Amino acid sequence: MLTGCTPWPEKFVDRYWAAGHWRGNTLDNLLRGWALQYGPRTALVHDGGARTTYAGLNRRVDRVAAGLRLRGLRPGQRVVVQLPNVPEFVTTVFALMRIGAVPVLCPVSHRSSEVSHIVRITEAVGYVGPSTYRGFDHTAMAADIAAEGPFLRRVFTFEAPGESSPYGGFSTDPAGCHYFPLGSLDSPPGPTPAQSSDRVALFLLSDAATGAPLLVPRTHDDYAYQARAAAELVSLTENDVYLAALPAESNLAFGCPGIVGTLSAGGTVVLVENPDRVDDCLAAVERERVTITSVTPDAARHWTDALPTARADLSSLRLLQVGGRAPLPRASAERIGPAWGRRLQQVFAMAEGLLTLTRPTDPDDTVRTAQGRPLSPDDEVRIVDADGADVPDGEPGELLARGPYTPRGYYRAPDHNARSFTADGYFRTGELARRTPEGGLVMTGRLREGPRP
Repeated sequence: MLTGCTPWPEKFVDRYWAAGHWRGNTLDNLLRGWALQYGPRTALVHDGGARTTYAGLNRRVDRVAAGLRLRGLRPGQRVVVQLPNVPEFVTTVFALMRIGAVPVLCPVSHRSSEVSHIVRITEAVGYVGPSTYRGFDHTAMAADIAAEGPFLRRVFTFEAPGESSPYGGFSTDPAGCHYFPLGSLDSPPGPTPAQSSDRVALFLLSDAATGAPLLVPRTHDDYAYQARAAAELVSLTENDVYLAALPAESNLAFGCPGIVGTLSAGGTVVLVENPDRVDDCLAAVERERVTITSVTPDAARHWTDALPTARADLSSLRLLQVGGRAPLPRASAERIGPAWGRRLQQVFAMAEGLLTLTRPTDPDDTVRTAQGRPLSPDDEVRIVDADGADVPDGEPGELLARGPYTPRGYYRAPDHNARSFTADGYFRTGELARRTPEGGLVMTGRLREGPRP
């Protein structure tokens, strides 16, 4: 565990191992196994129809990992990854994990104030991002952050096919930061370092309204379990096609089951570079025969509004996950479900870990009104009043959680940890919720925002 992270107490480690939740494999090594099992099957599809097989993805990860090592990255170092929904996002994240480096998944919409804070807190030595994207110069931003020193010293720039970097090939600036085209990372693979599954695999960013981003450390053990269990819950198979209709770095799109869960089942991940464009998403559903996707409540409403004029054939879609941090209001659920003629699944997902989902066997009224039950049988959930006392079922209170994929602390944030975690390890979500008689959870508001309608 990295310095600055809070480990799970030993008795909980033993419990999660004994239950079979944690299995001692790293995410990058799991990819090796998936490549052996599903080698010629299609793993990734991008907007233009470009396809990558499982075997091809693993080979590319090997060669990018070797290139990262050749350019000086070492185990334990942190690297900010700020890429849109392109295959290079998946390749880069797994390649960093393969050399033991730790990717920090950062929204492509973040700008200098957020990214410089992330670099400073993590002491990130590397940055991977587009040269420019939607008119914003990410390389110039990285250069400004590097000039602030002393951490950022390697910048890897992504250019879409047919584009060339205005900064040319390899270069070094006066601050001593080295710049490389991401596409140049292509070296013969060599030995990879032995790694432990209890190490931090990646950092997610908290989506809580707390000002500066908080970093959530996720280990190989806990994240592999989350993605695998979520894939099993929605019955993912190698015949499923998952559309990443949210930014790939979000927890919901990456691992609920998302990208990682789909790959674990041998399915196909479709990456839409501009997921905010409804027409692009609906066209991808038809073209790739998408069977499952995840959207926010706002996106679900926009998609539903587009249905009367959409010409896309959406008959392949079997499951629409709706949620994230914000729940789907009942009125929207009552409209969206019938409009699609498909089963909805309400999902509550946080970067900090707790994942609740409605089940395929839940009554329609439950799917319309609740955010489901916790993913794991070892998720421990409490709903408490302002004094920390448990409230009766049906009464609202703050939602607290701990479990095999809920970390015990933010990274290098002792003050936040003191406020956000109880002495016995429960995470204070800041969400107001009530428990239904069936054990489901209904999110009713946030402590700082007041109740939701």
